[in-house]
This record gives sequence, C-alpha cells and structure tokens, in this order.
Amino acid sequence: MIRAVDHLDVHKNDVGSRKDAAIRRATHEGCPKCGGNGQIFIKGKNGEFSGSKPCTAPLTKTKVSKWQVYKASRFGAEKRSGLVGCSCPCGWKQKPRFRDAKEATKALRAHEKHKHGGKTVGGTWYAQVAKTPDTKPGKAAAPAVSKVNTGKTMSNTDWEKQNKPPSRTKAAREGLCHMCTDGALYSAFAGQQITAVCGFCKGTGKASPAPATP
Repeated sequence: MIRAVDHLDVHKNDVGSRKDAAIRRATHEGCPKCGGNGQIFIKGKNGEFSGSKPCTAPLTKTKVSKWQVYKASRFGAEKRSGLVGCSCPCGWKQKPRFRDAKEATKALRAHEKHKHGGKTVGGTWYAQVAKTPDTKPGKAAAPAVSKVNTGKTMSNTDWEKQNKPPSRTKAAREGLCHMCTDGALYSAFAGQQITAVCGFCKGTGKASPAPATP
C-alpha cells in the first residue's frame, strides 16, 4: 500500500512539474535569454550541466489558457522541456521530471542514501531544452491541429477509449506509430472532448524514420 501511495505521489509531482514547465515555456516563448525554457541551464567549464536558475527577463506573454497548458504538458516530445533529470552510474535514472537542478539533486542524494549508504558515486544531471523553431523561409513546421467534438454523443470515458495505439511489436512490424491511433489522440478536458494530432508522427499514423547512422 505504501508503494502504491508513493507511486501516486511521484506521478502527481511529475504532472505538476510538466504543467509548471509548460507555463514557463509559454510565458517565455521567443525569449532570447533562456531560449524559451523559462529558466537558464548553467554549464561548467567542460560543457557539463551544473545547475539552473529562473530566467529574469520580462515575460513575452502574461496569460496562458488552461487548455494550452494541458496540451503542452501531456502530448508530444516537448512536454518535458525545461525540466531536469538525473542518473547514477549504478543504472538508476530519472527522466526530466524535476522543476530545477536543486530538486533533481535531492532525488539523487535520496537514491545514494538508499542504495549506496549515503556515498556519492558520481551521479550526473541533465536538462531537456525546448527546440528552437526553424525560422528559415519554407521550413517552418505546420502547427499541430486540435478539434473539439461537436458531433458524436459519447461519454468522456468512451471518448478516451478511442485511444488504441498498437503494441510496440505490431508498430515495429507494420511501420506504425506506437503512440497514437491513426495519427490522433483523444482526450476529455474542461468539459470538452478533443481530438489532437499526435506529436510523434505529426498525424500520419506512421513510424518516424530512423536517423541515418554515420
């Protein structure tokens, strides 16, 4: 029972961190000082991540819709941008889920206390940064399209049950995206039933091509 409660607390904190990061990204969009992250990631002499601090530049946007925050924190590869992760040489790793380097350090120290008798064994930190949009003419990516259901009469539960992504085995075998259903994601939020374009396959429903090997 304790483990289940701990898992729920971790998930709750994870969701809260992603929402906070989404707000920071939205209110610092286009900021030249932080690159749209809402906080500045500090690097050491050798280029290694060494900490973070809030961006002090004026906000580029002072108000963000709840739906925009919800969508940015739940869908797409960028949902963890602006957050910090950490790892230990023993194989333990936390994906970017902490609001700043201080919280990530606390998690790493707790792991070291639990698994290594409180001794530091060489843990590392890393941050996921927001991608800089391509500003070259003709190369800007088309924005993801979301639609609100105005036709089908369905319960929110049945609406979200339309999410039927294939298994990873089937997706790999048939060249399908393993994150969505035919390029779409279905969610119910704030009294609306929404169909959003999958941020991984950009609505194609197909697996993204593997990067070329050097």
